Amino acid sequence: MQQAAGSALQAQDVDQVLAMLAGIVARTRSANSPMGFFPALYRQVTLAVKEGIARGLFDDGPRMQRLDTVFANRYLAAYQTFLAGGQPASCWDLAFSATRSDRLIILQDLLVCINAHINFDLGIAAAEICPGEAIASLHGDFDKINQLLAKLLPAAEADIGRFSPLIGLLDQVGGRDETQVLDFSLDAARDDAWNHALILAHLPPPVWPPAVAALDAKVTFLGKLIAEPGGLAGKAVEMIRLTESLDRAAVIDALDSLDAGAVSAAGGVSAAGGAGVADAADATGAAATGGGAPAGD
Repeated sequence: MQQAAGSALQAQDVDQVLAMLAGIVARTRSANSPMGFFPALYRQVTLAVKEGIARGLFDDGPRMQRLDTVFANRYLAAYQTFLAGGQPASCWDLAFSATRSDRLIILQDLLVCINAHINFDLGIAAAEICPGEAIASLHGDFDKINQLLAKLLPAAEADIGRFSPLIGLLDQVGGRDETQVLDFSLDAARDDAWNHALILAHLPPPVWPPAVAALDAKVTFLGKLIAEPGGLAGKAVEMIRLTESLDRAAVIDALDSLDAGAVSAAGGVSAAGGAGVADAADATGAAATGGGAPAGD
């Protein structure tokens, strides 16, 4: 691991990413903090990526190792900056502040962080790893890394039900999957992140800061939709929160013990076999993301 003066500690490879995530999981578990929900799930996604690299799942294993590390470092830097009292990207500041507020239900805690990491971080990381015309060659592996998350999310939602007995209210409110009612779609987030990657990869460096700032504003808006649902969904969230378990450590343990190995070995995770995975991702609902350029709507 490396750390420049005044900067966040950064991982150098996937093994270091896993070690840093394990440290966050352990500390948040000890504090019984909902801040541990996302890193527990994310650690399982990273384990699935590592096992996929070892099995030759990706078109370019070394490139995926770099992408996974750069991608994870964006979350790790935002997390460390927030804990130190600094100002991470506004989408991450919203996610961490909302999670730490105890106002969200478990599913919201996960989705508001997934929103920031996929909709904001992923496209930026992809463009950094494959600038210019090289970005086109990444598309297949880009989809595969998202497919791994898409296969873990249903298992995570099933585990959440053990600690959130009224989570089914969200289905009844909207007649749709819970995540749909909270305005999040992993499919839409993946597609939007790819569009952002394409645009950023072809932008000259001087144009990156305003483009990234505009993207941050857009993703922050999407995060607010997840964290602050209105209407019947908002009332359902209030009822769900009152009945959820306060044993956050047990929730963290459940999310940190999902079967990542089975996910990475699943036959559906392939460039040609995306239909089964897409079905799992579709269970995460309708689009809350806009399309196209990294700019606010």
